[in-house]
Amino acid sequence: MDALLHFLPQVWFVILALFLFLYVMLDGFDLGVGILSLTSSNEERRTLLMTSLGNIWDANETWLVLMGGGLFGAFPLAYGTILNALYIPIFIMIFGLIFRAVAFEFREQANNKIFWNFAFGIGSFLAALGQGFALGTVIQGIKVDAMGHFIGSTWDWLNWRNLLVALTLIQGYVLIGSTYLILKTEGELQNTHYRTAKLAGITTLLGAILITITTPIFYESLRDRLFSAPLVYIFAAIPILGMVLVWLLLQSLNQREESTPFIWTILIFLLSFIGLGLIVFPYIIPTEITIYQAAAAPSALVFMLIFIGFLIPVMLFYNIYNYVVFRGKVVNEGEGY
Repeated sequence: MDALLHFLPQVWFVILALFLFLYVMLDGFDLGVGILSLTSSNEERRTLLMTSLGNIWDANETWLVLMGGGLFGAFPLAYGTILNALYIPIFIMIFGLIFRAVAFEFREQANNKIFWNFAFGIGSFLAALGQGFALGTVIQGIKVDAMGHFIGSTWDWLNWRNLLVALTLIQGYVLIGSTYLILKTEGELQNTHYRTAKLAGITTLLGAILITITTPIFYESLRDRLFSAPLVYIFAAIPILGMVLVWLLLQSLNQREESTPFIWTILIFLLSFIGLGLIVFPYIIPTEITIYQAAAAPSALVFMLIFIGFLIPVMLFYNIYNYVVFRGKVVNEGEGY
């Protein structure tokens, strides 16, 4: 029984990490395309950008719903505490997601699309910004009492270090959005996103370097973990691997490859998630409450695991089928974009 109590929270930690990674990867390029739409030079190009998302963007957000539901069921204490601590960033994210969803639908029917174009881009930016501040707060840690209840301030999330994380995440979304558009477009529009991908790759790298340097300086609890064996060797390898992946990404962009930039970007995101997971584990409320303290009853974890065991393959099949059906380029034959 003790082994089961130890094993089940670990399984759910991995499942939630998988949900979060799939959401960030899939809805990340979605949000990145939305942010890039603000820089489109004309309506035809903006239409192509939004058309590239038309049949897939709503499915991408399903993983966020699963993430929230899984956290509520598996770690109810963490769900209540984290949402309390991140009330404003999460509100910003939800407002952005709703705003962009409404804008996406209304734009199709509007005669004057200027407002809805702006709303879609700003909604994407706000959603990414809220997620970035939430991520930064998780890295810095959440203040709780002995029972795991939030005792910090409503504005603990608002500081320059979390802003740095948020801006870096936005640049990461612009990067993956640009590499996705390289896959989906051609001609001058594709050339434009080769350039935006290079710029976003460099700015994302600079942000990641600053975060890597400042995190052990300002957060003592993380510094102790980062510089203790054997994790110190893993954390030393991750930045090196990240630099190699960024170099490979820039090389593929310089060589005008179409599919490999997107692949390298996904690997960069995956490496970042592995590093973040190693930093956080075994805490579910960093850096106070572990997954073992916050876990629901074993019977509830097992019941949910059976349900999720059926749901995950269905969701993955649906996503894969969606992308296979709507693969290929998005073109405007009349305008040559």
